[in-house]
Amino acid sequence: MNHKTDLFHCPVEAVLSLISGKYKCIILWHLMEGTQRYSELRRFVPQATPKMLTQQLRELEADGIVVRKVYPVVPPKTEYSLTDYGRTLSPIVQAMCDWGKKYMSDRIEKAE
Repeated sequence: MNHKTDLFHCPVEAVLSLISGKYKCIILWHLMEGTQRYSELRRFVPQATPKMLTQQLRELEADGIVVRKVYPVVPPKTEYSLTDYGRTLSPIVQAMCDWGKKYMSDRIEKAE
């Protein structure tokens, strides 16, 4: 009974356990475009502190969603990309984006 999957009561709960972090979906969205350097991700998610961004990336890496590649140069160069497993989340993140665009559009129309 120590398996992580034993903790879930439904499939949605399992997905949320992987992608529910303050910035995880935003990170995934940008990684869907391709490999990104840490500094690029910082620019894409400016509201995240460096500590929080690093924490979210480490959690995604630990779950096998993101792969981190460090180049032995000075200054250090670190790149992040989606694993094959991580790319399977693309339709979910894309659906969230599509829904978010509609929601934002509807809110603007109601405000006018």
